[in-house]
Amino acid sequence: MKKSTNFIAAALTAAAIFLGSTVKAQIVPKDALRFGIGVEGLLPTGNLHDISNVGIGGTARLQYGIADNLALTLTSGYYNFFGKKIGNTDIKYPSFGMVPVKAGIKAFFTNNLYFGAEAGAGFETKDFYADAEGKKNTKLILAPGIGYASKSWDVGVRYENYSGQDNNYGTVGLRIAYGFGL
Repeated sequence: MKKSTNFIAAALTAAAIFLGSTVKAQIVPKDALRFGIGVEGLLPTGNLHDISNVGIGGTARLQYGIADNLALTLTSGYYNFFGKKIGNTDIKYPSFGMVPVKAGIKAFFTNNLYFGAEAGAGFETKDFYADAEGKKNTKLILAPGIGYASKSWDVGVRYENYSGQDNNYGTVGLRIAYGFGL
């Protein structure tokens, strides 16, 4: 629990630094293409919380402006959820991995603040949740979120729901990314 509290405190501090700095207003120029690389802090929920308390990931996002305050996104990367100890033993659950591939939209409601929504597929890379035949699952991902974007930085918080194959779970994620125009 202490590690989770420290992680959340560090994430909130980073978000406060980015939100508190003075930068030019973010407007998504129409027909502009941007690329961002982000670090993800993840807190598992549902069945995934039974085997992991925390995860970390790295993502790349391509963003295309379709209006001055609206953009389409394509995001992919890798998430790793670290296994937690089983009861009071020194034995840990195995780590669990996921490759998300998501398409989405970012709608700016002020110069820097936006609502986001993504949908896609999550490909499990480790077999902890594999079926009886050893096949790894593919999950439907639905992820609403909210964020702050400046000319170079994007800080967003979202909930990702993974559903399918009789095993549903989710994660609360914080993404801090650096982006630039292409």
